[in-house]
Amino acid sequence: MSDVAGKPCIICVAITGSLPTKADNPAVPITITEQIESTHAAYEAGASIAHCHVRDDAGKPTSDPERFARLMEGIQLHCPGMIVQLSTGGRSGAGQARGGMLHLRPPMASLSVGSNNFPTRVYENPPDLVDWLASEMKTYGVKPEIEAFDLSHIYKAHEMMERAQIGARPYVQFVMGVKNAMPAEKRVFDFYVETVKYLFGDDIPWCAAGIGRHQRDLNDWAAAAGGHLRTGLEDNIRLDKTTLAPSNAALVELAVNAAQRYGRPIATPSQARKILGLRAG
Repeated sequence: MSDVAGKPCIICVAITGSLPTKADNPAVPITITEQIESTHAAYEAGASIAHCHVRDDAGKPTSDPERFARLMEGIQLHCPGMIVQLSTGGRSGAGQARGGMLHLRPPMASLSVGSNNFPTRVYENPPDLVDWLASEMKTYGVKPEIEAFDLSHIYKAHEMMERAQIGARPYVQFVMGVKNAMPAEKRVFDFYVETVKYLFGDDIPWCAAGIGRHQRDLNDWAAAAGGHLRTGLEDNIRLDKTTLAPSNAALVELAVNAAQRYGRPIATPSQARKILGLRAG
């Protein structure tokens, strides 16, 4: 039995994202109704955080606050206590439009604190926009999940904590396996875990996300190292090389299995809120 046995494991399901379409996998939920239904099944399977994007009527990514409001309301109604985490990512809008939904006061929102390369473009997160998004989150009582696509982003999060732009107990997520960004290699992963603990303390909660075929590897590495897990159709549309995932819930079940291999119970929404320092749902 590992030394992390008994430590509750939070599972975040990234239900839709900005890129996957039904042509890629028919299970990708696009409409608000589909997203709520898919999230409910993932919640029943063990997910306690829903990482949310919304699409317009043509299925394209948007930052429309009204759509985010309907999605958040539906998840809160059908998934009691589940933590709704809204995306402020750059594929869904430009400039301050990316944070136009923060006044809805979701428990959490994603916050990318630096720029990096993506497969075919630069993912731009200029310092003034990062500062503004952090300020809006602080104003509305939204806990940021720091999305670290690069080592410098972890150090930037520490700087922001020191300047009281974010709280004293941040939640950092490594995003690994994006082409032209952080590679999904175990030695790199180990160094990132070491760096987070060095900067924020051994007891700081952290998460890891693997893109595409790396999702299962990152679930396993994070579960073994005491971190929390992210899964879902945003990041990966397959169960294996030849099999499309039939649902977000099916991917959550794989994450649950990874946690249980190391003796880790699945965190309930109330446990997840306590671990992350969130208000009761």
